[in-house]
Amino acid sequence: MTSTETSGSGDLARTLDLLWDSGPRPSRGPKPGLTLDRIVEAAIEVADSEGLAAVTMRRVATQLGTGTMSLYRYLPGKAELLDVMLDRVQQPVAEPDLNGDWRGALEAMAHRGLALFRRHPWLVEVNQTRPVLGPSAVEGMELFLTAIRPMGLPDRELISVVILIDGYVGSAARTQLFAQEAERKTGLTNQEFWDAQAPRLEVAMASGRYPVMSSLDDDSFDATFDHFDFGLQRILDGLEHYVAQRKKHGAR
Repeated sequence: MTSTETSGSGDLARTLDLLWDSGPRPSRGPKPGLTLDRIVEAAIEVADSEGLAAVTMRRVATQLGTGTMSLYRYLPGKAELLDVMLDRVQQPVAEPDLNGDWRGALEAMAHRGLALFRRHPWLVEVNQTRPVLGPSAVEGMELFLTAIRPMGLPDRELISVVILIDGYVGSAARTQLFAQEAERKTGLTNQEFWDAQAPRLEVAMASGRYPVMSSLDDDSFDATFDHFDFGLQRILDGLEHYVAQRKKHGAR
């Protein structure tokens, strides 16, 4: 999996119309029952099952049982469709009242973010450095900032917290999904892959050239260890310390 698409690469004005439902309606006799929502849902189904590269206007039309040209009555092309897909799959979930527990909110959001990538693996193939902000993105940010505002940080630092957690989740998701992709492409399970290297590595460790590596505990590379949660908790520990220090010194 590599980045194959870039958000915001289509007609930006038309995309914003589609996202915010402010553009012109199809007026040339669209197929009964065909709507933008159905087109987007079909495109997401194709991406989930076949990958992002499979999402073409022709393939989506086939999924819907209609002609390709009928889709162009609703949107200009794949670039604009992709941005609507991105906003659609990221519809936020309202946070329960956590009574100011910003750490719990960040933890829940991070785990939901990882789950989102697992449901829609094609998300790792999209460069979202410049996302087109639709209703889901804006509402999600509103909920996120509301939940972490009790941190008491300046607004620019709250935004930095959002970027920090988002970056961590995205990186972890890529690592996990790339590992699954490697297994599918090679036909080797993760265990088989490392077992194949074991004889050479045992000789290397016995050579004395790698004293620290050879001294590691037997369970150092235990595949069941939750690296994602370990890293997340350390990030949250750091943020908690930073918030406490700012409050201690009365910084704003």
